[in-house]
Parts: sequence; structure tokens; C-alpha cells
Amino acid sequence: MGAKQNIGRTMAISGRSPFVELRQSIPSRASVIEPFVSRLMRFIEFFMRKVAAAKENEDDIEIALSEALANAVIHGNHESPEKAVFVSCRCSLDGEVLITVRDEGEGFDSSSIPDPTEPEGLFLSHGRGLHLMRALMDEVSFEENGTVVQLRKRMKTVIR
Repeated sequence: MGAKQNIGRTMAISGRSPFVELRQSIPSRASVIEPFVSRLMRFIEFFMRKVAAAKENEDDIEIALSEALANAVIHGNHESPEKAVFVSCRCSLDGEVLITVRDEGEGFDSSSIPDPTEPEGLFLSHGRGLHLMRALMDEVSFEENGTVVQLRKRMKTVIR
């Protein structure tokens, strides 16, 4: 796949929960999105099982992650072979998953994308991915002129 990977284990500082973090870059090709998402979801699932997180939110994370990567590769980097997409995924012992996706594009104003559920957005060919991410994750934020998206999900934990 041509991806670079860095797995680090870090204990959290100043009262935050300990976490495991994976950082990886992928080339700007749509064909690498699905295999990468599958691998990252195995990482998330493995770690979340260790902290007894409920499985019910994993599909939400997978869909939101796929949308964020598609936006970065296709809209951000325009599938340029000279550009990469950088992903970090942090799984905390308290059941939180934080995913950051960074592209090398020009960015965009997320507030300028119409809501696809509103009448003026129903027939637009874009904006549905952002809507899905916002609907499925607990928090979605855009930074650095829209070249960085952070997805946060607080997984419910099950008592064993």
C-alpha cells in the first residue's frame, strides 16, 4: 500500500486517560482508502476490546473515517501522487477514539457546505460525507483552513 506507520504507546499526562496511538500516512489514491480503513478498524477493535468497549459504535467510526479519508484524498489532495494524507488514531483506556486526518490541499470552509437534508441541499452532489461524519461521531471539528478534520467518539464500555 505504500503507507508509513508509527505505533506509539504513551501514558497520558495531567489527568487524562492512558492511550495507544497509531500514526500513518497513505498516498493520495482512492484505491488505498478501503484497505487502510480495514486495517485501522482492526487496530481500533483490538484495543477497544481490551478496555471492554461496546461494539455498537464501530460501524459509525468506520463510515465516518471512510468519508474523512475520501474527502482528504479526492477533494483535498485531488489524488495527486505528490501528496499524502496523514492519519493519527488515539484509543484511550476510557473508551474514547480520536482520529485526525490531515491532507495537503488548499482547505475549505466547512460552514459553507449546505446541509444535504435541507431543501436547498437535497440535489447537490456534495456535502453528504460531512453530514454523515457529524451525524455518526460525537464531535467533528475542522482546523487549519479545513485541511485537518478531527473525529471523536466516546465508546460505551460494558461491565464484565
